[in-house]
Amino acid sequence: MDLETGVYQNRAKVDSWKTVLTLAYQSLGVVYGDLSTSPLYVYQSTFAGEDIQHTETNEEIYGVLSFVFWTLTLIPLLKYVFIVLKADDNGEGGTFALYSLLCRHARVSSLPNFQLADEELSQYKKDNKKLCNTGLGSSLKSMLERHRVLQRFLLVLALVGTCMVIGDGVLTPAISVFSAISGLEFSMSREQHKYVEVPVACAILIGLFALQHYGTHRVGFLFAPVVLTWLFCISGIGIYNIFRWNPHVYKALSPYYMYQFLRKTQRGGWMSLGGILLCITGSEAMFADLGHFSQLSIQIAFTSVVYPALILAYMGQAAYLSMHHSPEIQVHRIGFYVSVPEKFRWPVLVIAILAAVVGSQAIITGTFSIIKQCSALGCFPKVKLVHTSSKIHGQIYIPEINWILMLLCLAVTIGFRDTKRLGNASGLAVITVMLVTTCLMSLVIVLCWHQSVLLAFCFVVFFGTIEALYFSASLIKFREGAWVPIALAFVFLIVMHVWHYGTLKRYEFDVQNKVSINWLLNLGPSLGIVRVNGIGVIHTELVSGIPAIFSHFVTNLPAFHQVLVFVCIKSVPIPHVRPEERFLVGRIGPKEYRIYRCIVRYGYCDVHKDDMEFEKDLVCSIAEFIRSSSIGTNGTIEELEKDEDKMAVVGTCSTHEDGIQISEHDINSTETVGTSEVREIRSPPVMQRRKKVRFIVPESPNIDTSVREELRELMEAREAGIAYILGQSYMKAKQGSSMIKKLVINYGYEFLRRNSRVTSYAFSLPHASTLEVGMVYNV
Repeated sequence: MDLETGVYQNRAKVDSWKTVLTLAYQSLGVVYGDLSTSPLYVYQSTFAGEDIQHTETNEEIYGVLSFVFWTLTLIPLLKYVFIVLKADDNGEGGTFALYSLLCRHARVSSLPNFQLADEELSQYKKDNKKLCNTGLGSSLKSMLERHRVLQRFLLVLALVGTCMVIGDGVLTPAISVFSAISGLEFSMSREQHKYVEVPVACAILIGLFALQHYGTHRVGFLFAPVVLTWLFCISGIGIYNIFRWNPHVYKALSPYYMYQFLRKTQRGGWMSLGGILLCITGSEAMFADLGHFSQLSIQIAFTSVVYPALILAYMGQAAYLSMHHSPEIQVHRIGFYVSVPEKFRWPVLVIAILAAVVGSQAIITGTFSIIKQCSALGCFPKVKLVHTSSKIHGQIYIPEINWILMLLCLAVTIGFRDTKRLGNASGLAVITVMLVTTCLMSLVIVLCWHQSVLLAFCFVVFFGTIEALYFSASLIKFREGAWVPIALAFVFLIVMHVWHYGTLKRYEFDVQNKVSINWLLNLGPSLGIVRVNGIGVIHTELVSGIPAIFSHFVTNLPAFHQVLVFVCIKSVPIPHVRPEERFLVGRIGPKEYRIYRCIVRYGYCDVHKDDMEFEKDLVCSIAEFIRSSSIGTNGTIEELEKDEDKMAVVGTCSTHEDGIQISEHDINSTETVGTSEVREIRSPPVMQRRKKVRFIVPESPNIDTSVREELRELMEAREAGIAYILGQSYMKAKQGSSMIKKLVINYGYEFLRRNSRVTSYAFSLPHASTLEVGMVYNV
């Protein structure tokens, strides 16, 4: 599956108005599904408890409307649309985009196999502005780089935000679907409704998660029309209610009514802010889904369609409720559907359910994406990634996570069975993510944008104070549902921390026990064993040196392949690595040893190729390295060790059209005749080979006999086949280690390792060509 060409063409988002408006329309279905369904449950959650009551004076209704208006204006509009969206990482957004920016500008990356060559990647760019050596910004940067404790705190902060996003992936589908079907209570008795509401919600949720493996692209064309129809529906109902019941409700938009609300309700009003907070659920999606759209398209969609529609919807509900204080309204807990004209309730119910499903779909796929990013940066166990679209980048499906989310979502739906506690749980998850974004943004303002510390301080104080107020109101409802996102985040945070700690310890062991070049030279060109036909690909996490697993393999088996390739598949703290910069290729030992090192670099949002495409690119990159390499064939041990660090940047087959091309086809297929502009290096006829391989080499006076011979040997090895040697390590804590370390390594990490994907390869390796070598690591 090769999505790379389309990805990088789409990166250059054309600024034509037609393209921008098309992206703005598409963003309605992907980005704003969750945010647009919030009118279903905001008023209902706010007035659900005993904190505030709907009285004849309407001060509570007007106060809630004023809070909703200013919250929508300050957080989604001012903070996200006009400030946070500008902090993109080469077009990508989200918590890890901010963390990635900070890793590059302050050298606080948690990736252990970082190389200086990674800074030469085109997307690893930094601004040319320099911080003043005596400024507070420079002091902050130096402090972060010197203190490992601060670096760990920064990583934990990013992981907390990530865990809360995963928690939101559990709670948002539950509250959205549950609130949408609450309209059924108007068509049946309340006793019947109690027994129908939960089963219907669970059935819809099961169907939603069961369809995830098909991918959103199959029904994605319906997303934008559904959300657009829903927005027009709630804004139309809002306008009707405003003119029908209370045309002067616009006065409640004044901040004065917030003051009046808090003065009258006091502690009850503060506690009710947890329900008002739900009006901005889904705002983080504007930043998290930035990579699929453009900054301008998201801004246009929100300011011209979403924001006005939501304001009109909330004003319309307030206008209706301000004129209705009957016990019937109290019985229905001031829900959304009570303000809908009776003859439109059934059509609105259908549209609301569809909009809730769309909003839930967006947060579920967003959860898949952020777990993929965590896994790429070594903070989550390896999981199976299924790319559901061969044309649309970023649409993935993770089976294990999908079913875990479904079970958790059903559990909270059945366990809570009311909007109040679901709202308390969802609100805490949402506001925690926003607080994390605010903290990371303040560092980005100083370290990446090179603005004054005072500006960053003002940003934190202004938005942090607002969010801290909502956070405190949500946290006080801990026993009434808010404990759920905290419990979920705690479990996922433990999993991430254990996996990250174990991964670091494993890499440190590999570095400390790697084999010297002197040991390799003493084996001689044959490595002390019989060299058989074929290519042996040895997977390693090391970016330099020879892994201990190789010496362990050599001492236990009498034969090895004629061409050896040490492959390291690593992630770098940027969203995408261009295909022409994908491979770093070097040589280990003298040329006649036929041993190469290949480092394959991926960004945290990159799509990994499948095994066949990867094999072709791997062999082609080595062939291109052989043709263009100027590394000598002989030298001292010191010179060879220096040469080992000399890695050449080699792209994929599609990126060096003027270089070596590889042609593979079945042995019985018809061979194409080369043109006069190229010379073909052909292998001699060999019986019973899987592939017929040839290299098409451009005319060049610099290609000597030794290079041609090395290319011919590589080609013959490729025809014989590729075998993958994988290290299956078992980690144990050393004798004398603390009880916590033994618990984490011997039980926690080993449990996660046994239940995750065995290898770092993101594609499926052929089982018949795979050999695992076991080792025990004492760390």
